[in-house]
Amino acid sequence: MNRHVNTVAGRLSLRPPQRRSLEILDRLVEVVPPSKSADLGAALRVIQGEFSSFADFERDFPSYCFALATGVGKTRLMGAFISYLHLAHGIDNFFVLAPNLTIYRKLMADFTPNTPKYVFKGIAEFATSAPEIITGDNYELRAGTLFDETIRCKVNIFNISKITSEVRGGKAPRIKRLSEYIGQSYFDYLAALPNLVLIMDESHRYRASAGVKAINELKPVLGLELTATPYVESSKGTTPFRNVVFDYPLGRAMADGFVKEPAVVTRKDFNPAGMAPEEIERLKLEDGIRLHERVKVELETYAREAGKQVVKPFLLVIARDTTHARHLLETIESDAFFDGRYKGRAIQVDSSRTGAEEEQMIERLLRIEQGDEPTEIVIHVNMLKEGWDVTNLYTIVPLRAANARVLIEQSIGRGLRLPYGMRTGVAAVDRLNIVAHDRFQEIVDEAGRPDSPIRMTSVVLDPAELGTRLQTIVSVPRVMIELGGHGPQAATTLDSGSALSGASGSGVTEAGGGDRGRSASAETHGEPGERRGPVSFATPAERRIAQLVREEIERRANSTEALPQSGYLTRDDVQSEIVRAVETAMAPLQTELAMDNGRPDVRSVVAKAATVFVERTIDIPRILLVPRGNISAGFQPFTLELANLRLQPVSDDLWIQHLRTGVIDRLVVGEGSAEERRAEDYVVSALVDYDDVSYDDQADLLYDLAGQVVTHLRTYLPDDQVSKVLRYHQRQVGQFVHAQMVPQFHEESSEGYDVVVSRGLTPLRQSAFTAVREHIVDYRVAPADRANIGKYLFTGFARCLYPEQKFDSDPERRLAVILERDALKWMKPVRGQFQMHYRSGAGMAEYQPDFVAETEREILMIEVKARRDLEVAEVLLKREVARSWCIHATGFTAAHGGKPWRYLLIPHDEIAENVGLDALVARFTSVAPVVAPA
Repeated sequence: MNRHVNTVAGRLSLRPPQRRSLEILDRLVEVVPPSKSADLGAALRVIQGEFSSFADFERDFPSYCFALATGVGKTRLMGAFISYLHLAHGIDNFFVLAPNLTIYRKLMADFTPNTPKYVFKGIAEFATSAPEIITGDNYELRAGTLFDETIRCKVNIFNISKITSEVRGGKAPRIKRLSEYIGQSYFDYLAALPNLVLIMDESHRYRASAGVKAINELKPVLGLELTATPYVESSKGTTPFRNVVFDYPLGRAMADGFVKEPAVVTRKDFNPAGMAPEEIERLKLEDGIRLHERVKVELETYAREAGKQVVKPFLLVIARDTTHARHLLETIESDAFFDGRYKGRAIQVDSSRTGAEEEQMIERLLRIEQGDEPTEIVIHVNMLKEGWDVTNLYTIVPLRAANARVLIEQSIGRGLRLPYGMRTGVAAVDRLNIVAHDRFQEIVDEAGRPDSPIRMTSVVLDPAELGTRLQTIVSVPRVMIELGGHGPQAATTLDSGSALSGASGSGVTEAGGGDRGRSASAETHGEPGERRGPVSFATPAERRIAQLVREEIERRANSTEALPQSGYLTRDDVQSEIVRAVETAMAPLQTELAMDNGRPDVRSVVAKAATVFVERTIDIPRILLVPRGNISAGFQPFTLELANLRLQPVSDDLWIQHLRTGVIDRLVVGEGSAEERRAEDYVVSALVDYDDVSYDDQADLLYDLAGQVVTHLRTYLPDDQVSKVLRYHQRQVGQFVHAQMVPQFHEESSEGYDVVVSRGLTPLRQSAFTAVREHIVDYRVAPADRANIGKYLFTGFARCLYPEQKFDSDPERRLAVILERDALKWMKPVRGQFQMHYRSGAGMAEYQPDFVAETEREILMIEVKARRDLEVAEVLLKREVARSWCIHATGFTAAHGGKPWRYLLIPHDEIAENVGLDALVARFTSVAPVVAPA
């Protein structure tokens, strides 16, 4: 494989389907080098030898279609194609074609350096000498650069209308008119270039006669087509493309986690009988708004907890026609609709907008992902199709009559992209909601058909829940509350029906309005609204000094030498150092502090603040395993379990039918690769697509495993059927084998590992939860709905290091009761607090234990699991990484006078409020503590 493939794929962080596309391009230009003098007939025969399903170029030049599902990243793949062809083959001229104005504008932005989605970010050669971007708006002004030999790469970006308008009866387009500077038209200049590569975004839009004629006249040496829908629809039916070399359908993208999970939404016990169409429409619209508001809160909660950028979601309404769209806009912006909260927050997108209005509409659409753009509702009439690749569409309300299949395919396309680039594991963040009360069962049935390209989950809204006010509650560690300041993740209020307001300091975000801005830090151990307890520092000056003390402690915590344990804060020498640091920091604040009655005693405030910090934290060291010498990673040889692998060949007739309709994920050779010479090659080709599999290092093992598969298939299939089965089921076989490879993965250092403790204690992080006011309850009382305990937020704690906590089960709540009684302090750690990871599939997953508790003698890491899950592989992997962590942590704390660590894995049915913590420790300890040396 060309080394430039690895270089480009690595620098641009290509996803597996993008990388596979680049590998296929590498092979294509190897067997048919781009050339003006290429013999199309001979080239076609060569390509058909590589891709048995490839029927025709469908152009007057070699043109290949890469059919990638929406949301996988076609624009980034354009950048990869251009980078590869320029670096590996010296091609300098590219022509990127857009099908409409919206995509044209988007492409210009994405090809502009220093923009958020810059397609060449990471390509070193383009960092110092970026490609010259020539567009349909500026090509006449850039004529002077055409013959500048210092500009090594030129990318033309044009809207298709710029080169086809003459076919519709107008004057010849400007691009075909004579340019005095270059002595010919710009179109003719492009057509004469010896190495022009044409890249067609949404290529199914260029299959009409006008588009085909104009494109052929450009005479490129190579055409690269990108689309999610490799077929042309007409009154005569659907005609699939005949030049597809790689097909990565939507169902595959969903299974691989590259896009959101679509879900169809209805109301509990909804019955449309007797309801007028207008009533159903209004109910769907209102429920869509209510769901949108709840999603808004869920997104902020996740962002606060994970320390990520807050995503501002929006809702898409699909209207019947422009008159209907105008009526919906008037309804949404009226005073009667949700008290007028959406005035100025909706936009109508359809062909009725022209001139300045169209420009403004497109500008708002292109900025809709930005937090300061107020639009929260987009009403469209069949205009937002391909290329509008926003990541923050979360709710769709289709109000246009259509069959279920059309509703599915046309509704979900624009909302599948993930805002964080990958799934988070949080359902509300990873889900796209389609509100379809009256079509719910029809859509569910359609999505459940065997030939459906996607699978859809279901969401049933409870009307009683819709009327409640969902909140994001940022739970601030008590140590931050008592020592001042809420740390680096100060909350931002996201008003109901509004964009990000930018107000800071609030711990609560509500969906549905009411009491906005009420800080969670003002709530108490008991009922919401009471104070959390006595303030440790009485005057403003003391509180400011206490905040400086906390900041100094956190700074010192970065070094194990400066602060290996929080207990060191009570030593006179450490406190003296902190006093000096605080007095230095106070110097610029003398005016502020002088307003207080007399200057506070800094030493006494430092002593008090140090005591508060020790009482309100648990020392969690940051532990790293650093390898010595050379690192080797790979898979141990093993024997596959193949008894359940009984794949059958597909009939020729069925195969042909599938190729015509395109309803099956994989129909051609595996991932679009050439027909393999050996049956084993199909298996190996599927396995090397996984990120953790290296062909160069593990070829022998891969062919051994592939040989086992082929030998097994030959026990029940004739030889001539084995390759056919592997061609058709290549992806499934790869998944089957790789799943068994994962447990055999090993990573070793030639000289072992050093345990490095980079910090003795890690400052507690803020947490975030969603809850409705009615579900904020006292932890001592079991809620009525224990099966859905996750919806409750519990308060009333005295020894918990956070004022609020959520539990995944009632046994967890009961354990909290025990810890409140028997532990000195405890908490449920937030994401990222421990930085422990275990192997999960091809990657690494973070392990976040359920509880951490400190007693007089030790610190406990506790996991609560259903008894039936105690021997599950993932639970055992977590247990092993936690055991190792506790042993290393104890080794560090023993050397610094700290407490040892234990890991407890407790079955859920062993937890009762009358059981003592000591009894649980004695029965379920997984790590014996290391005794400190005498």
